[in-house]
Amino acid sequence: MRRAITAAAIGTALLLAGCSSSSSSSSGSTSTSGAAAGAPVTVRLGFLSNITHAPALIALKEGYFTKALGSAGTLKATAFSAGTEETTALLAGQLDAAYVGPNPAITAWQKDSNIQIISGAATGGASIVVKKGISSAAQLKGKSLATPSLGNTQDVALRYWLKQHGVATNVTGGGDAFIKPTKPNSAAVLQFKSGQIAGGSEPAPYDIQMVADGGTVLLSEPGVTTLLIVTKTFLAAHPAVVSDLLKAQVQANDFIKSNPTQAQADANAELASYTGKPLAADLIAASFKEITFTNDPNAASLKTDADQAVALTLLKPVNLDGIFDLDPLNKVLAAAGESQVSS
Repeated sequence: MRRAITAAAIGTALLLAGCSSSSSSSSGSTSTSGAAAGAPVTVRLGFLSNITHAPALIALKEGYFTKALGSAGTLKATAFSAGTEETTALLAGQLDAAYVGPNPAITAWQKDSNIQIISGAATGGASIVVKKGISSAAQLKGKSLATPSLGNTQDVALRYWLKQHGVATNVTGGGDAFIKPTKPNSAAVLQFKSGQIAGGSEPAPYDIQMVADGGTVLLSEPGVTTLLIVTKTFLAAHPAVVSDLLKAQVQANDFIKSNPTQAQADANAELASYTGKPLAADLIAASFKEITFTNDPNAASLKTDADQAVALTLLKPVNLDGIFDLDPLNKVLAAAGESQVSS
């Protein structure tokens, strides 16, 4: 039941090899591409090894996905270091569903409208953190800064904030300030601590760790941070299975609200199964404090994210009409007696 992959295994090599970790197993399960009608399916789910993806971590730790799927299928969960890698895997047919940030989801939609956002998971929980003594964007000229990957949500947020304050960047790492896509996120923390970079835009818990290492927050990034997406093909073929995934997602967020202490412990333990060791409890608590865990995908902020990426020429103008399908989620929320969401 435990996943065997480690942080060192996360990345492009993992995508090419098609490796993943299983949160449950069944010798009779088949892949989604070849499952007969009514036969159990293997749901290939991606997520990121950070606390903004705590609903996925908790649903795995508590077994919510496995319980919700029942005999309908089994789950193969794979941890990634960046949402851009997840969407590459999704578009390549290597994943059926994924927890990702808004910008990778938007970029994937522009490349292939087979992508569908079916739920939110979290808002907030990412910050631009810099060395103590830096208090303005102008002071970052000539400095190196880290983000998880080119075009991911934190990368766009940092570049756009710098642009707003007259500091230019480019996709090759040049410009007034030098943006360095750095994987895994923990490597950016180490580079910050050792003085190799002046700061960066990172999701929790990595922004929290940078603050603990003497950093100052210049911007707490607003808006949606984590979404649950699937392919339209998978949704059309397995609507009941998608409903099961959503039940687990909603259950995980309910658990965070009803039992935050245990939820934090679960997320930390699950994260440690990928990174190799748990984080200090106070870092996890601080991470949870800056995140709002919600099933609402915050459609307005998604449009803002798209507009910012377009302004940076990281994305061509994109029409987001049809990117959401929240009907399955609203049915799950109604059954649970919870408020509906809209796009």
